[in-house]
Amino acid sequence: MTTPIPSALSASGRLRLVIFDCDGVLIDSEGPSCRLVARSAREHGIALSDEEALHRFAGKALGQVKKELEAETGIDLGDDYVAVMQNRLVDLMREEAAPVEGAGAMLAAVKALGIPFRVGSNSSWPEMEVKFARVGFAPFFPRDRVHSARDMMRPKPDPYVFEHAAQQESVPPSCCVVIEDSDTGVRAAHDAGMACILLRPEGPLPETVWPGLHRIAHLDELAPLLTRILREQSS
Repeated sequence: MTTPIPSALSASGRLRLVIFDCDGVLIDSEGPSCRLVARSAREHGIALSDEEALHRFAGKALGQVKKELEAETGIDLGDDYVAVMQNRLVDLMREEAAPVEGAGAMLAAVKALGIPFRVGSNSSWPEMEVKFARVGFAPFFPRDRVHSARDMMRPKPDPYVFEHAAQQESVPPSCCVVIEDSDTGVRAAHDAGMACILLRPEGPLPETVWPGLHRIAHLDELAPLLTRILREQSS
């Protein structure tokens, strides 16, 4: 069964919901998070640099990180690895979370367009709560509009968190656009049957490329792009 091409960004479609990833799109937390993963790995005797951790594990759920590290090293990270790391991440983000450049102005501009938006992230709810509180984004995201794939136990690239967000808004996937920065999230958007805007200043496109995938280099480009699409769809 082939996934239908989403129409949310086409002139003949209808854009009804924006779903933001959190880390790397709204919150600049990938660097601190991956440095924590690297530091924990070294504490367990695994040689992993901060740079390698960022390259390999950005956008991945902690359970997947644990699985990959254990498989390649044979070192048991412990049954409580995910829970311990999750608690450490919450503490870290309470002190170090920072907004992605342009995120605050972008959110205000998208809100002014009148398009509903939600968050679909691999981060846990407690982690996102402290991130949004620290950077001042909490007013944009009431709890019932923030969806955690980790808390659902179905992390990306499983598309469930995006599908769930659409269901909560009573919007079909074809009318949704996902804003992502990771290959993992792009794959989840594709499998959910949604259009996707990839925030990536440079570097290659993900392996999964389809007509519903667009690319921007900076968040300043997002609101003008959505404005143009809404204008085309209403003409």
